[in-house]
Amino acid sequence: MSVQPGPRVRLAGGLLLWYGVLGGAVAWAVHLLAAWSLDELACAAGSDRVSGLPLWQAVGIAVVVPAVATAGSLLVAALVWRRTAQAQSAGDEDRAIGRSRMLAVVGLWANLLFLTIIVLGGVAVLVFPPCQG
Repeated sequence: MSVQPGPRVRLAGGLLLWYGVLGGAVAWAVHLLAAWSLDELACAAGSDRVSGLPLWQAVGIAVVVPAVATAGSLLVAALVWRRTAQAQSAGDEDRAIGRSRMLAVVGLWANLLFLTIIVLGGVAVLVFPPCQG
């Protein structure tokens, strides 16, 4: 006798799966828009400060927050991948489990890529001086 999950559990699991797949891409887009916008607006105004913070600290925040969100997405994808492996080894040949496992693998690799891009963008902030014309 197997117990089917309720609709709220399926919805939460589905949303968590999509966070594991797309979370890094969304975080990278937020990082790109926030860091670039802060840098361009501050430099266009002839300042190296944003709301009292030095520009490198403001851009650093725009790097750290998306990196943490991407790392969380990576962990969710890894968790889904492990749980679907357990379900497959238990003998469930459900197509939904196979799809979830494939999405988890895509999420793992994509989130690793996006985390690398975000971290390297942060390194660039530390290495290159801002407002170089």
